[in-house]
Amino acid sequence: MPELLIELLSEEIPARMQARAAADFARLLSERLAADGLDHDEPRAFVTPRRLAVVVQGLPKKQPDVTEERRGPRIDAPDKAVQGFLKANGLKSIKQAEVRSLDKGEFYFAVKKMRGQATSTVLPGSLRDTIQALGWPKSMRWADGQFRWVRPLHSILAVFGGQTLAGALPLSDGAALSFGNTTAGHRFLAPKSFKVRNFAGYEAKLRKSYVILGPDDRKAEILRQAKRRITRAKLKLKDDPALLDEVTGLIEWPVVLMGHIDEQFMDLPAEVLTTTMRAHQKYLSLLDAKGRLSNRFLLVANMETADKGKTIVAGNERVLRARLADARFFWDQDRKQALASRTTRLGEIVFHEKLGTLDEKVDRVQALATEVAGYVAGADKDRVRSAARLAKADLVTGMVGEFPELQGVMGRYYALHDGEHEDVARAIAEHYSPLGPGDTCPSAPTSVAVALADKIDTLVGFFAIGEKPTGSKDPYALRRTALGIIRLILENRLRLPLLKAFDLASLSAPVAQRADWRGVAGELLDFFADRLKVALRDKGVRHDLIAAVFAVGGEDDLVRLLARVAALEAFLKTRDGANLLVAYRRAANIVRIEEKRDARAHDEEVDPAALRQEEERDLYRALGAASATSRAAIGAEDFKGAMTAVASLRKSVDSFFDKVTVNADDRELRANRLRLLARIRVTLDRVADFSKIEG
Repeated sequence: MPELLIELLSEEIPARMQARAAADFARLLSERLAADGLDHDEPRAFVTPRRLAVVVQGLPKKQPDVTEERRGPRIDAPDKAVQGFLKANGLKSIKQAEVRSLDKGEFYFAVKKMRGQATSTVLPGSLRDTIQALGWPKSMRWADGQFRWVRPLHSILAVFGGQTLAGALPLSDGAALSFGNTTAGHRFLAPKSFKVRNFAGYEAKLRKSYVILGPDDRKAEILRQAKRRITRAKLKLKDDPALLDEVTGLIEWPVVLMGHIDEQFMDLPAEVLTTTMRAHQKYLSLLDAKGRLSNRFLLVANMETADKGKTIVAGNERVLRARLADARFFWDQDRKQALASRTTRLGEIVFHEKLGTLDEKVDRVQALATEVAGYVAGADKDRVRSAARLAKADLVTGMVGEFPELQGVMGRYYALHDGEHEDVARAIAEHYSPLGPGDTCPSAPTSVAVALADKIDTLVGFFAIGEKPTGSKDPYALRRTALGIIRLILENRLRLPLLKAFDLASLSAPVAQRADWRGVAGELLDFFADRLKVALRDKGVRHDLIAAVFAVGGEDDLVRLLARVAALEAFLKTRDGANLLVAYRRAANIVRIEEKRDARAHDEEVDPAALRQEEERDLYRALGAASATSRAAIGAEDFKGAMTAVASLRKSVDSFFDKVTVNADDRELRANRLRLLARIRVTLDRVADFSKIEG
């Protein structure tokens, strides 16, 4: 079957946009082909800095023929209706319509048979519309055209079955970029154009023209060359997947070279060296056999040279020396002033117009961290207080001004230089963590207390002023902040009551924020319930069980909550648990239906004297015993015991449903039995809201 190949050759596409663009282009094209009735295999997408390409196999030579049917009026309908039907369907005479018998009589049908067009005729419009539909995070117009693209387009290669498609992409009212069958190789090493008939030839000719089309292939080539160089030098590559991906998106023909860091800069903090190389130069850092930063680095050029890259390496080493000289200046200057003396300048930085300055935030975090320390085993309140006061001070240093990604890291170095305790210095470095699922979670007591206080203050503050995440919008990364709090609590097994922590955080906030605080605190707890489901999804914890325990109310201790969830999950896996869940739903459904019929709730106390059958009395006694036992067990955090208590109800519940008629003719007897059923729901809901449980 014919093959479709399309390539968009342009100026350099930013590395961060490439993978998403390739996936989106393949998806949009596949959707359009399907809409045009063209069956096809899964498209394959490729991207380099200068080209976006998609190949589609399995396309037919033409669209399938289609028959379109439209039902008209009955054959005995008024003439006006018949004439309207003919006009609407382009029929000249009623003889052109078909008559078919249906259940409601005989009807006219307009049957239109449309022959499928040649695929080569359909594709130009499909490709044009797909290109125009592809969006970019940032795009541009050039010259006087109205068409927007990430960077100026040079050519569009569009080949189907070895033949060039006839079509063009409009750029403006008077200009268009015609489809063709040529492309070009590497911008400098092989800029000459060449013709293309199919994907196999296209990929092979590109490689001969110094372009490796597939990102995975380019990455593999980088790693292959890197391994060869570092093996000789007895070094190893510092793990940095994001940087490797970015470098892969910057080159079409990787040439890995090794450079040296001038020895005069090797006494700078390793983070300063790696950040300078990573952020500005995109160099790959190397480690020695002991895991220490080496004085060598790898750079990936997009060029082969006659001198084997010597000039390229020399030029990059010269640029790096200048960068590191700047870093040396900041390092020396910053240490001339104590970190503590910089805290006053935080008053010049606005954290948020409604939440005050960074200095005011530090005051709040310091007060809250001191309270939170009481829930963190081993936390020294004086060290926690000091760390909280100094945590943001490095934001006004020259080094962090140049390299914002070093905030916290530089604070640690400067604190140690000033003679602060190691716990304080570490907490300054770690208080932003964890920043995501791949980030290490702090475990040192001082670090944990400060990190929690900082995140809780942020979350409470923004919720209090009404700046909450909505839909996909989360400009202040509050979802990430909540996930960070959850990890800090669970991984360190802290028995921190969240509602109390929220209240403590609100006390030091501006008075205007504390209006309707109870409602805000409730919203925050619901927000945490949703985040907890996300955090535990990958660990296989069922979200419905988390919701069932949260719904009981009064549970804001995450460690205790998860213990309850674990006990509930284990209980539901037993035969008693599964059967009791079925009985719960049966009881709840009966009560709900009858309450709707009676237009009243049956939530009064059960009258023991009105229980006529032994099965009723047995269930009543069992419910009383299970309620008391489960309540005591939950109070003692014996959640397995609580589940065992409700499991004991199974036999009584089964007997009740087998032998007792709920909807008795006697109204009082019926009402009392409905109250008894309602008590099943109430008793079980003290353990967890069983109505939230799925399956």
